[in-house]
Amino acid sequence: MKIALMDSGIGLLAATAAVRRLRPDADLILSLDPDGMPWGPRTPEDLTARALAVAEAAAAHRPDALIVGCNTATVHALPTLRARLEPDLPVIGTVPAIKPAAAGGGPFAIWATPATTGSDYQRNLIQDFAGGVSVTEVPCWGLAEAVERADEAAITAAVAAAAALTPEDVTTVVLGCTHYELVAERIRTAVQRPGHPPLVLHGSAGAVAAQALRRIGELPAPEAEPVGTLTVLLSGREGTLPAPALAYEEGQLLRTVTPARSAQSRSATL
Repeated sequence: MKIALMDSGIGLLAATAAVRRLRPDADLILSLDPDGMPWGPRTPEDLTARALAVAEAAAAHRPDALIVGCNTATVHALPTLRARLEPDLPVIGTVPAIKPAAAGGGPFAIWATPATTGSDYQRNLIQDFAGGVSVTEVPCWGLAEAVERADEAAITAAVAAAAALTPEDVTTVVLGCTHYELVAERIRTAVQRPGHPPLVLHGSAGAVAAQALRRIGELPAPEAEPVGTLTVLLSGREGTLPAPALAYEEGQLLRTVTPARSAQSRSATL
């Protein structure tokens, strides 16, 4: 089994780690775009073109499924990616976990990039799944970029700024950018109010990983032998995980359980 994931940067790590935990035997292809990142400030047309190039680089390795490990790319590029690649290659988007958050009934906040916050896409999800529930959209200026660089000071400042925009009665936070899942516990600490019930966080990585397996007719097998390989593409060029990835548990997991590829396996993926 071979599963590809794509994003402009290391935001795909959360979903990658989720796939690895469900299927340690799956070969993984990570397709990043260091030449074009960040995608958020780009026009929808430009972002879609970058995403398509990254997706096609991954598709050349003949994966069984492709996960778009980026909320912003899903918002703008998913229809184009599916039109180009499906049905031969199932494409799974990443959607903010608004539906399960709304099911909790309490007021909740959606932390997302400024490009996603207030978008028609996000507003439609709120309308469809969170009617009658108090929802606050929180733009997280600079947080994804800080996480991408593993810049501790910048992460702390961006999390604090977003926490200040989050109402005190919020009981749940939806992590509407895949980068944010890499610093989920820091977000929890910043938003948790003294004397309030434990804050609930909703990410998308686990659901996306499970959906990818369903789309290709596979079941979770976390007990499988950890023999899956890892191929990293950097704007189409084969490379290695960016150094900041190893600052996070998810990146360390990939390094720990992914064996080095032999010369034979390397030639098979080029």
